[in-house]
Amino acid sequence: MAIPTTAARGRMPRQIPFIIGNEACERFSFYGMRNILVQFLITSTLLQHVLAGQERELAAKDLMHTFMIGVYFFPLLGGWLADRFFGKYNTILWFSLVYCAGHACLALFEHDRLGFFTGLGLIALGAGGIKPLVASFMGDQFDQSNKHLARIVFDAFYWIINFGSLFASLLMPLFLKNLGPAVAFGIPGLLMFVATLVFWLGRRRYVLVPPARIQDPHAFSRIVRTALLAQAPGQGRVGLWIALAGVVLAVAALALTPSLGFVIAFCVALVLLLAGVGGGAWLQLERARGVHPDAAVDGARSVLRVLVIFALTTPFFSLFDQKASTWVIQGNAMAKPEWFVSSQMQALNPALVMILIPFNNLVLYPALRRFGWEPTALRRMTAGIAFSGLAWIVVGGIQVVMDGGEPMSIVWQVLPYALLTFGEVLVSATGLEFAYSQAPQAMKGVVMSFWNLTTTIGNLWVLLANAAVRNESVTGSIASTGLSTTAFQMFFFAVFALVAALVFGLYARSYRVVDNYRAA
Repeated sequence: MAIPTTAARGRMPRQIPFIIGNEACERFSFYGMRNILVQFLITSTLLQHVLAGQERELAAKDLMHTFMIGVYFFPLLGGWLADRFFGKYNTILWFSLVYCAGHACLALFEHDRLGFFTGLGLIALGAGGIKPLVASFMGDQFDQSNKHLARIVFDAFYWIINFGSLFASLLMPLFLKNLGPAVAFGIPGLLMFVATLVFWLGRRRYVLVPPARIQDPHAFSRIVRTALLAQAPGQGRVGLWIALAGVVLAVAALALTPSLGFVIAFCVALVLLLAGVGGGAWLQLERARGVHPDAAVDGARSVLRVLVIFALTTPFFSLFDQKASTWVIQGNAMAKPEWFVSSQMQALNPALVMILIPFNNLVLYPALRRFGWEPTALRRMTAGIAFSGLAWIVVGGIQVVMDGGEPMSIVWQVLPYALLTFGEVLVSATGLEFAYSQAPQAMKGVVMSFWNLTTTIGNLWVLLANAAVRNESVTGSIASTGLSTTAFQMFFFAVFALVAALVFGLYARSYRVVDNYRAA
């Protein structure tokens, strides 16, 4: 396949509509099935081994958040394959076919545990495999001459994600209720096939950045290894010992698999390994100079710095993804019209996003600049994490009232949805472009994969919280506060986010922003 030339100077690339169209259909597909997953699992025969009531709801939440962990873990695989072997276009296309097969399994095996969970695994693999690449592939269509348009397109990209999510959130719960799971899971599968077709149709127009098939001797991983192993006269090797401690702790976490379960143990091990190796390399990175070019070492430092930013956003994602589980379960217990399904409340999120993105860009940000306050990417992300905490304070207050026996209309969830969505626009829409711009050219796919990994870790915090409330001593301590377990968890996550926002803001003050768009 021929590689097209770059876009005319300062012009919008003609191939962008194919990528945007693909994303709209794919997001309808993904959110269509995800937003009905907890509702389906609670009422299906797939969890017949779990007793009814709160334990069944916890089991459904665990499955949904485990699935989300997979979706946001497999970007590591997709990013690596694209960067090293196949390129972004081929990797996206092939993983999309796996994605389609997963949807087919959900539609065909609604009563079969093995078939249905195999479908979830295939969707996690397919969706995760393409997730870091579509945004990065879109970024590749721009260069220094038209990068100012990239920021607009990234906002449009996020807007179209929510356009697909809006209609999926409105329609799929009704299809599940009235037409059954085969139709409700089959329609997203059809949309995923359309998404794959649209992406394929633009194949002759794309700018294709070739993968680095020959291993770069100055790659990020090699710089980290050099930094950890190199000795400096008169200096200790604290960084190496920290890295080794991270490895030992990771192995210890894996040993807890029988008690924690494989997913939790593996994710905890991953966090400990990344923290140990990354922290150790940071302390000794200057030792890589001389062995590797200064530019490569500086690039590695940029990656390590941005990974700290990513880590501090994980509490936000632990709150955000629970709107598809904890908030749906709360909505099931609230007063609502007979025809309305609580999972339809999730449609508020994409609807508000489509309003807030243009409002922020056209009204809010210009107004803040007139008052002398520049809404930089990191300032927006700090505020977004804080707003998510406020949303959970509100939803926790609603739960306290409900626990007191007073019926609450589901309309009360509008306020926390509005606060959470405002936070999402400030974190997710901003972070997507920020992650791409901070990544060195040779590490675009992998760094975007790490951005997606923040959601995996966010869902890990949810699984750990769910595991904690199964412990009798923990539930006894919660009961002594006078709060229900559900309400206590809600306020816990609110505090978690507010503390994260404070730490994020403090770290952001010293962060040096870089510009890693490719040259024209």
